[in-house]
Parts: sequence; structure tokens; C-alpha cells
Amino acid sequence: MTSVTLAIDAMSGDRGPEVAVAAALEAVEENKALTLILVGNQVQLKALLHSGHPRIRIRPALDVVRMNERPSHALRHKQNASMAVALRLVRDGEAQGCVSAGNTGALMAFGRSILKMYPGIERPAITKLIPSLRGQCHVLDLGANVDASAENLYQFALMGSLMASAVNATLEPRVALLNVGEEEIKGNEQVRLASHMLAQCETLNYIGYVEGSDLFRDVADVVVCDGFVGNVALKTGEGVAGMLIELLERAFTGNLYGRLVGFLARPIIGRLLRDMDPSRHNGASLLGLQGVVIKSHGNANERAMKAAIRQAVREVELEVPRRINERLDDLII
Repeated sequence: MTSVTLAIDAMSGDRGPEVAVAAALEAVEENKALTLILVGNQVQLKALLHSGHPRIRIRPALDVVRMNERPSHALRHKQNASMAVALRLVRDGEAQGCVSAGNTGALMAFGRSILKMYPGIERPAITKLIPSLRGQCHVLDLGANVDASAENLYQFALMGSLMASAVNATLEPRVALLNVGEEEIKGNEQVRLASHMLAQCETLNYIGYVEGSDLFRDVADVVVCDGFVGNVALKTGEGVAGMLIELLERAFTGNLYGRLVGFLARPIIGRLLRDMDPSRHNGASLLGLQGVVIKSHGNANERAMKAAIRQAVREVELEVPRRINERLDDLII
């Protein structure tokens, strides 16, 4: 088993260090090869750790980036924030990856400044594996770039395809552009131009346009869009999943007949609820940075934070940044 060390931005996010510490303690018990460095207020973190753990260390950080803070302000005035300190641990080789539930824009800004970008890539993109009917699909961008040029979309497609190959061992990932229809004339100018560029790339398995309903149908392995569209699609999907979970729970607890059916179908229902639970799929990669950086949902609970830590471990073990960087030169036009 390969040893992995991660830096955890323990102070950011909506729920504070309590969730980060609880998830860290569970994660190191689950993975005996994992070491975690909790970054943040030393007094608070020591109090939450109680007697501590031999594979959890604390690295002090004097400040925190607030969720409503402008990234430019954080970059100028919050260099000692837990987020920035955690990223520098990755840059300096003390950790192999970073997990943060903090301000997305600030995490991107600090990531570009501290870890730098892949050569030839203009902007980072947030990507996440979402479950589909018969597998999983990488969707990007999910919020880093609300506007994206055709060149940006092309670069996202390259990185997404290489990541799918690295993470899912897919030899020729099916790459698609998210659009308002499958016809060639549909979409805005940027999407149509990106489609033309992707179609000319002989090394990509570009299959054309897909619609929002295709995200969960195993139509493509990689779906590319700008961050505005991607974030809305992701949050909508999570909202629908949450609603279905609540409706199922109501149906099987609302009356005696429902409880009886629920008891008989408990194994199937339990598996279905687990598969649909958004917290089990928490953790999005900041693709394009020269290092493993996982963005957790800001309101993540303990289980969701642990899922983000697992995602970071997996990307470190698979050496995702190195494998993407090695092939980008051959693909960028």
C-alpha cells in the first residue's frame, strides 16, 4: 500500500474545523497508509483532536479566507490563511495533495499563484465524477470559469480526456460538449467553434453534442461546458437526488403499508439511497494545476469531507497531474 500525505485546509467551509477534524480521524483509521496535516488554528485543532493521532499533524495558520471574500482580496491580504498554507505544503513537497471546503475562487487564485498551471493551459477547470446508469462521467467546468472561450473549452476537453484515461483506465474516453441540442447549428458561437476544433483533433474520441439529460445516461465519459452551465447542472442534479431520497423515505415511513414494503425491500432501497446520496460523491478536482487539489462542497458534512479525502488519495496514487502533464504537449494546438 502506497503511503500518502495530504494537507487539509481545516478552517475553511461553512461548518468549520469540527467537520474537518472528525473526517480526518475517520479517514486515517480507514486508510492505514494515510497521513494528514491539518492546517489552521492550532489551539482549536488541538482541542478537537483531544489525545491526537500518530498520523495526524497540525500546521498553524494565522488566518482564514471567508466564503464571501473576493479572490483578489484574499490573494493580496491572506497569504497566511489556512488555504494558502495548505497549498504551499503541496508545492514544497511536504504533502502530495490538498483538500479544502473553502472559497472556490480564492482556492483557484491561490492554486494558480502557488502551484502554477500546466504549460499551455490558460485556465483551470473544476471537474467531478458524477454517477451514470452504467458507470461514471467526468464533467467540467463546474464553476471556475463562468465564461469560457472556444480555446478554453478545447483545453478542458483535453484535460478531461486525459483524466478519464488516468482515473478510469478508459483507453479512448468519449468526449462531448454540453449543448441545448444535438444538431450542429445549435449552441452559441464559442460552443460551435470548440466543436469544430475538437472534431479536428485526431487524438480525441470526440462524439459531438450532448444535452443535460444525457449526463446520467452513460452517453459520454467526459462532458465539457463553461462553469456557469456546469455549476447549474451539477446543483440541479444534486437537488433532484436529494428530493428523490426524501420522497423515498417519506413513502416508506408514512404509513403501515409503506413501512412493511420498506422493510421487505430494505436491502434494495438502502443501496439505492446510498448510490443517490450526493455526499458520497463529494470532491471535485481543480484540473490544470500542477498538483492534486480537491474542492469539497462548502457545506460538506463529515461523510462528504471523508469522500473528498478519498478522492485526493486516489488521484495521488494514480499520479494524475504527472500523467496529464506528460501528454498535454502532444495535444495542445
